Amino acid sequence: MTEPNFMEIALAEAEAAGKRGEVPVGCAIARDGAVLARAGNRTLADRDPTAHAELLAIRAAAAALGSERLTDCDLYVTLEPCSMCAAAISFARIRRLYYGAADPKGGAVESGVRFFAQPTCHHRPEIYSGIGEARASAILKEFFAARR
Repeated sequence: MTEPNFMEIALAEAEAAGKRGEVPVGCAIARDGAVLARAGNRTLADRDPTAHAELLAIRAAAAALGSERLTDCDLYVTLEPCSMCAAAISFARIRRLYYGAADPKGGAVESGVRFFAQPTCHHRPEIYSGIGEARASAILKEFFAARR
């Protein structure tokens, strides 16, 4: 049996979020070769500015494991995490972060505040950027082009 492509799962979540009218960002959290949690943005549906895909997936994974620490988990997200999501990734002790498209305006990993590079950051995951970048960028561009 082959391991699932976790970024493909995150991209599917992003597409589903876009169809619901949400900014199309998707996330999947994997552990031991299996999906532990998956989510797409739900800020509009939940009327919650913190309902980013990463936070929703982290909450679901923590509930599934019965622990606030996700030390042996990897997070896949279609867009570079913002400061809020980067902090949650750090607090959850995510092992590895894989993200698709860079976010020069709102990203906080390799753009903006570079959260994980700050001396006050207690945990820094391994970071892999550009995973599924072309498709992640296309999903976002199509979503925003349709609204202009």
